[in-house]
Amino acid sequence: MGKIIAIANQKGGVGKTTTAINLAASLSVLEHKTLLIDADPQANSTSGVGFDPKEIDASIYECIINNIDPRTIIKETETPNMYLLPAHIDLVGAEIEIINIPQREQMMAKCLAPIKDEYDFIIIDCSPSLGLITVNSLTAADSVIIPVQCQYFALEGLGKLLNTIKIVQSRFNPNLDIEGILLTMFDSRTRISKQVVDEVKTHFQSMVFDTIINTNTRLSEAPSYGHTIIMHDAASTGAINYLNLARELLQRNNIENDSTK
Repeated sequence: MGKIIAIANQKGGVGKTTTAINLAASLSVLEHKTLLIDADPQANSTSGVGFDPKEIDASIYECIINNIDPRTIIKETETPNMYLLPAHIDLVGAEIEIINIPQREQMMAKCLAPIKDEYDFIIIDCSPSLGLITVNSLTAADSVIIPVQCQYFALEGLGKLLNTIKIVQSRFNPNLDIEGILLTMFDSRTRISKQVVDEVKTHFQSMVFDTIINTNTRLSEAPSYGHTIIMHDAASTGAINYLNLARELLQRNNIENDSTK
């Protein structure tokens, strides 16, 4: 059975979409069949792997609202073993449309249940909010990765997110685990980056991934070409960071990686 991992932080600009795309790509090249779900109305994960959201006929929106079989709209990406369930701007209206539906928090879980066994990993790129779609994503997930940027105000809003996770655990998904906190946008030249690393590790200890994502030009430019960092520049620091993250994730879950399969 595949594992569903939500990438969540209501704070924007923390590397959430970058992490969703490139963790999914890294797991894929390590020979684990992976589905990336774009659950953000901005559809940045969709465009980030080479698809124009304006040309998407059906998306995760139709799966949630109209019960369309997600298999009919999943797209194969240029990265081997990596697939995409795209998003569209229509998703912004989904929260309003489902607000009066019974068990509205469970709709994504019901949508993904039939396909969960078909993938080794399902990575959900959550929207930068704590609205109903994000709650749906957390309810559907087995675990959550929280990206935290190594910049000033890094921990701002983190308490609110952790509280939301506790609510989801108590009301909708008691099996939801925190997979880990991921430090992103690390710049070794700045004192503040090192201070944030120390502060986060002091507060959260073993919850923090050993892998740290460095600020990297190739990583930031890859989405503009519609490429994952693996396809854009596999030798870059960004690609190495995300491959290391994928390996650490596999190790934490006692799953064999590509070198031992």
